[in-house]
Amino acid sequence: MGKWKLVVRHGSKVKHERFDDLDDAVTAMKRQTQLIRKEGPLDAINAIRDYGPERLVHARLKLSSGGIFRGREAGLDLMGDGSLVPYVGVVRKRRLEPEDGESPFDVVRAALT
Repeated sequence: MGKWKLVVRHGSKVKHERFDDLDDAVTAMKRQTQLIRKEGPLDAINAIRDYGPERLVHARLKLSSGGIFRGREAGLDLMGDGSLVPYVGVVRKRRLEPEDGESPFDVVRAALT
């Protein structure tokens, strides 16, 4: 059983993969993100309010390690317009901001090391 777990929530589908190496897990996260992006942007939703694609989560990709109490977790939300929003945290999620040419995948990797 691998040390790192990647969970991809895309619509009603949930996919789990395990990896021994963090770099392999981040590479798989990137590959899954590219596959989902190929589907194109989401359409706006008009309900009680209007929600544009930039406000809709197309998929959530999460990497985690460790047990229930000592686990670390970081991931990213793939928004309906194709943008990526990286975050860190298990109970309280905190948005991560890439700096100086970092990709969202770089900041997820750094949050878990």
